Amino acid sequence: MTDLLELTARLVDIASESHQEQAITDWIEHELRNGAPWLALDRIGNNLVARTELGRSMRLVLAGHTDTVPINDNMPSRVEGDVLWGCGSADMKSGLAVMLRLACTVQSPAVDVTYVFYESEEVAAEHNGLKRLFAERPELLVGDVALLGEPTNGEIEAGCQGIVRVWVTLKGARAHTARPWMGRNAIHRAAAVLNIVNAWPGREPEVDGCRYRESLQVVRIEGGVAGNVVPDRTRLLVAYRFAPDRRAADAFDWLRSLLGPALEADDEIEPDDISESAQPGLSHPLLAALVARHGLGVTAKLGWTDVARFAEHGVPATNFGPGDATLAHTKDERVERAPIERTYAALRDLLERGA
Repeated sequence: MTDLLELTARLVDIASESHQEQAITDWIEHELRNGAPWLALDRIGNNLVARTELGRSMRLVLAGHTDTVPINDNMPSRVEGDVLWGCGSADMKSGLAVMLRLACTVQSPAVDVTYVFYESEEVAAEHNGLKRLFAERPELLVGDVALLGEPTNGEIEAGCQGIVRVWVTLKGARAHTARPWMGRNAIHRAAAVLNIVNAWPGREPEVDGCRYRESLQVVRIEGGVAGNVVPDRTRLLVAYRFAPDRRAADAFDWLRSLLGPALEADDEIEPDDISESAQPGLSHPLLAALVARHGLGVTAKLGWTDVARFAEHGVPATNFGPGDATLAHTKDERVERAPIERTYAALRDLLERGA
């Protein structure tokens, strides 16, 4: 049987940049139809769902995206000792290899299992395969708990932070730059917003024993009319990453309140992107067993991942995959054999023994 590092290499060598995932989905479907006939298969576009239907008391969902960022002179893959180099090796074709091997070798698990191979995670949310499945076929994603194979180096990165990103529009009045006192410079007004953001002391709440570190940044600024005109309008894009002890609506209200002293009646604050956070869910028996039996390290997920989509639908979810997130999307992206095998062993044990 092909070892996990070699299986990862085969997946890496099937190019699957976002929106170009038919070939890899075809290949995975072929492997499952021939290697795991006990699974019920459903394909919706380039999203593939494979399920056991054994009537177990719990159902575990294992999910992973098939797309990668654009190739950066890092294809085809190459193996040097116990290290595999190539686009998507860490994020997250090593996780897909683990899922595929489990699907084809664990015929009668102690829990029912749903394997979800989905498209277009690396691009705008409107294209996300999980989003499509929840909208069109939510019954395929029902489960008691979900694990996403995002790169965590074989440890647990629990839950995820949410995102509130807003456009702040500040108003002024145009004038000739030779007579600026006849107008009001909207760009200069941005200083008040920048000072509030820069002075914010930060927030590090603890949720389920995991310490989250929030962030608040101005990530874009627009304004200006001409070199001889006092600008009457400027916009700032403010990004807030919030911990899962807050809901998105509360985070938005908090941000509006924080920026309030810099805003006037004619100013505007409008959402650009709002994504919910996800609770760690570590108290669920399956996740608790996974952590305890294998002594896994547990840290807070500081970014946003698709675990939030499951959490939004009432399914506790967390991140657990073999890749190293710091190497994802880089030209030197790579993955080592050890975390792939460690992740596989822990998940196989969970499937065979349950909680």
